[in-house]
Amino acid sequence: MTKAELYQKACMLPLLPGVYIIRDKADEIIYIGKAKRLRIRVSQYFREGVPHDNKVTQMIAHAFSFDVIVCQSEFEALVLEASQIKAHTPKYNILLKDGKGYSYVKITKEEWPRLSFALQKDDDGAEYIGPYTSSFAAREMAESAMDAFLLPRCNRRFPQDIGKGRPCLNAHIGKCMGVCSGKIRCEDYNQAVKGAIHLIRYGKKDIIKTLTRRMEEASERLEFETAALLRDQIAAITKVTEGQKVVVDESLEMDVVALAGTPDSACVAVLRYRQGRLTDKREFVFHDRSDLEEIREEFLPRYYLDDEEIPKVIAVDALPADADALRQALSEKRGSEVQLYEPQRGDKARLVEMAHTNAVERLARERGRTAREQKLLDELAQVLGLPEAPKRIESYDISNWGDGTSVCGMVVFRDGKPSKADYRRFKMRTVAGTDDYASLAETVSRRAGEYVARTAAGETTGFAEKPDLLLMDGGRGQVNAAKEALLGTPLADVPLYGMVKDNHHRTRAIVDGEGQEIAINMNRGTFTFITNIQDETHRFANAYRKQQMRQKSYSSTLVQIPGVGPKLAKALMNQFGSVGAVRAAEPEALAQTPGVGDKLAAEIYAWFRREEAGE
Repeated sequence: MTKAELYQKACMLPLLPGVYIIRDKADEIIYIGKAKRLRIRVSQYFREGVPHDNKVTQMIAHAFSFDVIVCQSEFEALVLEASQIKAHTPKYNILLKDGKGYSYVKITKEEWPRLSFALQKDDDGAEYIGPYTSSFAAREMAESAMDAFLLPRCNRRFPQDIGKGRPCLNAHIGKCMGVCSGKIRCEDYNQAVKGAIHLIRYGKKDIIKTLTRRMEEASERLEFETAALLRDQIAAITKVTEGQKVVVDESLEMDVVALAGTPDSACVAVLRYRQGRLTDKREFVFHDRSDLEEIREEFLPRYYLDDEEIPKVIAVDALPADADALRQALSEKRGSEVQLYEPQRGDKARLVEMAHTNAVERLARERGRTAREQKLLDELAQVLGLPEAPKRIESYDISNWGDGTSVCGMVVFRDGKPSKADYRRFKMRTVAGTDDYASLAETVSRRAGEYVARTAAGETTGFAEKPDLLLMDGGRGQVNAAKEALLGTPLADVPLYGMVKDNHHRTRAIVDGEGQEIAINMNRGTFTFITNIQDETHRFANAYRKQQMRQKSYSSTLVQIPGVGPKLAKALMNQFGSVGAVRAAEPEALAQTPGVGDKLAAEIYAWFRREEAGE
């Protein structure tokens, strides 16, 4: 249906509350919304002359049809909308997918352990406390524990750097015990680390009592330096744990929500207060969205009705249009009354202002990053003689190993930043042996084929996006191989260059199809940017090669089992992920693998048992 036809259809809707579902040409749901009056709300999307922000404009451009579900009340429409969005996750709705992650407090395993905040858990032998769904909370815990026990934050290594150089500023201002001075015993340091871990795990509780007892015992033994250290730790713990003033009633659970916006983006800041103290901060940035009222109306149900903890009080900078229905829905989900309101004065109003300040600051940081990246892209376009700055850059690198097997990694930089969701991996299908040129030609040829197929299917993202710049890891030979493979395809007109390294494997220049080198070392920004792209492409391609090598090695172990060939070995690896998992699996689980029946499953299980027994 055309936009005019959609408008005519919308004008025939009733003036009743309900949910509307917008679909594209492929009949995929791209947006779900609610309305107090369906006719007015839906017709606004398709009436000529009505301004919308970028994301809504894109949604309307892809709209082909819509359905509506009439409800008895605005509350019923809000609840139905929330459940439908959760079920279908439409492309143009606020989904908050990036809102939660896992964070840890890390304690290294060494003679002088170090404590720090970590975004992920590595297989490095360290102890990890967590995971925490709030990186803010995890970071605050780590910082508070280091402050309380005067633990070092510097990059010095102990005991190697003890006695070398002067203590840092933190030691001079009393924020670090000064291990580097050589006056701290390893035993005392380790006791401090244990105390920090106790504080993180269990809170303040009895830690003060324990430290006071140890301080008195040290004094009786005339170990005055140890006693002074413990005294300072007690004072620091008291200061840290009481440093954040109670700003509201200690028994009150409250979230504070505020929005800030620019002409092309918006940010929502959520401050979580529990027992009167700030325990978490979360920020959500929405690009191509500028209508704060519409974002507010969408965000609050998305955030709180999708398995988020609902507090007793939610203070906002402004109430959404459906405040009464939302209040009712939140109260029903919580099981008790929820107060949703806009404070006008006092402490809570100041907290709302603080949340707004955080949202403004986050947008300022986003704009600063965007400005720097845009400057890099403009400089790159000038160096390469491109008509405009490239928005989507694709970079390719071939990685191979001794048996002649090759793979290719494709990384994507969007608006100057890595877009890891767009990264792709290619395993060679037609190239025999080690031939970088042929492998690169096959890869870009398949990339062009994917572009044709995806655009024909009506897709607009991923492989359906046409790159603005193609970069090959290599020189003239790689560029010519790729150009020849792209002749006659829709990607033939995309600017294509090679990234050349020097004898020390450092980026030296960019090369075109004629072998002419374009020096980039005089443009520091471009040089660093291209180096980052080349390094990231090389890393990604090598990681895929190593993964394939491990899988081959694992599969070779499995093919030793009678009745298991390469195909079944691969199926088992896909099903369980590792040989260890296959070894630990029961026959019933093994039998669920495609191609493995009950009999073979029993034989696989028995084979591993015999191996463990040394038979």
